[in-house]
Parts: sequence; structure tokens; C-alpha cells
Amino acid sequence: MASLINTPEIKIGIVGVSRDCFPAELTKKRLGLLAAAVKGKVATAYASPVLVENEIDMLAAAKDVAEKNCNALVIYLGNFGPENPIAQLAEKFNGPVMLCSAAEETKASIAADRGDALCGLMNASMACDLRGVKVYIPQNPCALPEQLAQCIADFENIARVIVGVKNLKVIGFGPRPQDFLACNAPIKPLFDLGVEVMENSELDLFQAYEDAAAFKDEIAAVVKDMEKELGDKASYPDLLPKMAQLEVALLHFMAANKGKSEYVVFADKCWPAFERQFGFVPCYVNSRLAGRGIPVACEVDLYGALSEYMVQLATMEPATLLDINNSVPAEMTGKYDGKDLHMGFHCGNTCSACMNDCKLNYQVIMNRLMEDGGKPDITRGTLEGMIKPGATTLFRLQSSGDATLKSYIAEGEFTDINPSTFGSTGVVAIKGFSRFYRHVLVGKQFPHHGAYGRAKAGKILFEAVKYLGIGAIYTPLAEGQLYDGENPFEA
Repeated sequence: MASLINTPEIKIGIVGVSRDCFPAELTKKRLGLLAAAVKGKVATAYASPVLVENEIDMLAAAKDVAEKNCNALVIYLGNFGPENPIAQLAEKFNGPVMLCSAAEETKASIAADRGDALCGLMNASMACDLRGVKVYIPQNPCALPEQLAQCIADFENIARVIVGVKNLKVIGFGPRPQDFLACNAPIKPLFDLGVEVMENSELDLFQAYEDAAAFKDEIAAVVKDMEKELGDKASYPDLLPKMAQLEVALLHFMAANKGKSEYVVFADKCWPAFERQFGFVPCYVNSRLAGRGIPVACEVDLYGALSEYMVQLATMEPATLLDINNSVPAEMTGKYDGKDLHMGFHCGNTCSACMNDCKLNYQVIMNRLMEDGGKPDITRGTLEGMIKPGATTLFRLQSSGDATLKSYIAEGEFTDINPSTFGSTGVVAIKGFSRFYRHVLVGKQFPHHGAYGRAKAGKILFEAVKYLGIGAIYTPLAEGQLYDGENPFEA
């Protein structure tokens, strides 16, 4: 796993519950076994000594896990459990909550020590629903300790995404570029999720950049780090101090404007005025911040920044934001079905840890637009390279124009096919991509930016998005399953 700042640390509290007509010792015994099974599977877990049988116990348990700084909670039914105190505890806890229950261990145990937690979990779920309380319930919620320990490990990742979103600020600079209507960002759904938004002008960024010139020692340290990272691929050494100054400016702006939020991502306008005023493209700086856990989305894509951050939290690896960009010529497909392939591209914002043999370069399209295709100057500053082969998750959370949230999740891989083009680029294989593209990405009106992670995290993101209350979650469908509106005579 990469070392990422700007990322929540999850401490899971585990509270055992017992219905008063069942032996409390049964829950205590089973909770002890669960706590032992969880050790080593999650970063930090705390098994509360407070057993909940009634509302007074519920208050004591809530206080106990709060005092231990738990920011995610597992409520464990060691037996049938008291449904009202369970729902009250879930409601009172300030963070994501998981419900699970104990399976019966042996034929001998059910003779006298039957817990009936299979039954009790149904009532607990209903009680939470009656109170409008969201809880995560795993696929197999009634199980033995070793099985539940793996569910809790998954919940740790789900909780990290939820806690991160609920404590996030998206800082934007500038309006989206002309003809980038796809980066529209209705603000209210972000607030509904718990995300703070701070919108600024490009002049605010330029002022922060000029002010950062005073931090000479910090700039020098960043230049040295850039030189170490790039090695002999530092094609434009004269550019590094300017880019280091932007990095220092963004980090200072982040620290000064975090406010009540704990975590920050950026969505910056990166062209066309940026190059003429700053004298370079910001891609390499964006890549460096993303590599440390601070995604910077291109083209003021607020939802892109949020999506990239969520993928980062789900995988605990640096993510990137790419255009779902172009098809792959038949002569390049190799062993893959061309209908499963597409090319992910952006100018140069992907961090070096995600790429093979990357180097500092210039932006070909911008050079053509701003410098008539001549010797690059103000269009220098991309980090170019082929994205490393390996598993990936393509993800997007987006608001429609009517402020309705929707999402898609698809798992696949960055292939070993050389993309043979410029930018931060990779050829991606996703089973059934052509139909997914037509009926979800195009058919459901998603923008061209997608967040790509470095691992398969569909299970985690699906549950996190569902917990956040987004009902429209689209995924690739297998052959024989029709997408909404798909012509059955063509499928």
C-alpha cells in the first residue's frame, strides 16, 4: 500500500448486544472470539466491555466507543438481541455502522445455548429502517467469527470511504473551460453528501502562486524532491522552480482554507488561460499531489475530484482521473476482444508510481492550440508515460442537471498493450465494455472523465455509494442481461 496523507484512519468499535431473556454470557463469549478473529485483519479495533441489553446500556456503550475515538461501529448480535436499543445505538453513533450476528457453532451448542441471532438480525434491520437509520449489512451477516472478521475488514474500507466523504472539502479554481459542459457540477448534491465546496477564481490561484514565492526554502526542497523523482527524465530543469512554487502554493492554500473539514481535494482550471499566465501546464504538480493522497482534478471537475478521492480511499492506492478517451485500433488489440478495450488518457496528471518509464514533457494538443505546433514553452509540464499494467476499478459519482446523484462502477485491468501515443495513457480492458459504454456511459449521460484505481474495489465502492444514499449505481451486465432501453433484437 502507498503512504497517503489526507486519508482517514479508521478505528472500529465492536459492541455486543444481548436480549435479556437469553444468557448474556453467550454474547460475551462470542464477542471475545470475534475480537480475537479480527486482530490483524483491520488496522485498529476496540471491543467494548459494555454489553447492551437495554437503553441505559446503549447510552453507556455509545459513550464508551466515543471516548475511545471510534469512527466506525460494528453492532454484534451474540444472540437474538434487543432491536430497539440496537437501532438507537446505530442512530446515536456518529459514523458508519455495520450489523452482524453470530451463527450457531455446533450441534451440541444448540441444545441449550442456542442464540437465535439469525432471527434477531431481521428485527434489528427492521428497527433501523423504522428510524431511518442507515446500516451496512454484509452479504453473509450471520456467521462464525473468522467469516465475520473478513466482513469487518471489508467494512473498514467501506467506512474509510464514507468517513472521507463526510469530512471532505472540494476546492475549485475557476469556471470549467468553454465546451466542457460535461464538467457541470450542481452544488447541492455535494452538500447533501456532507461535502463542503469552496469555489475560487483563477485570480485567487494566481495570487496564491505569487504569494508562495516568499517560501524560498520550501520551493527549493520541492525542486530537490522533483529532481529525485524524475532523475534523468527531468527534461526541463528550468521549469522545476516554477512548478515547485505552484505545489507550495496549493499546499499552503489547502492548510489555510481547510476550515472544519479534515480532508481536501482540488478541481482546478488548467487551460487555456493558465499556460499564458503561469508559463507552464500544471499536470506534473497535479500528479505529485495525487501520489500523496491529494487528488487534483482537471478542468474544474468537482465530481471528478470526489470520485478520484473515493477510489483512493477504497484501494488505499493513488488514483488518477482520465478521459475515457478513444477506441483501440484492431492491430493493437492482441489477445483481447476489441469490444472490451478503450484507452484512458489525460495530459500528464497520473503520478509516477502508477506509470512505467515516465518523463516530463509537453502537451501536444495545447502546443498545437497555443504555440502553433512550434517549439514548446508554455505548454511544458506534463508527466508522460504508459500506465502500469494491473487491476483497475473505473468509477464515477456524478450529479445530473436536475441534481440527482448517480454512479457507475466497473472492474477491469490496465493491459500491457503499449498505447503508442502521448500523455498519461493506458489501454484498459473491461469485460463487455462496448455495451456498458453505450447504455451506461453514453446512455445515462455521464461525463468523459472517469476515476481509475489501482486495484479491484467494486465491492467496497458499491456498498459505500449505497450507504451514502445513491440509488442509481450502474455496473457492466453479462451477455443475456439487457440494459435499460437496450434493443433485445440487437443485443
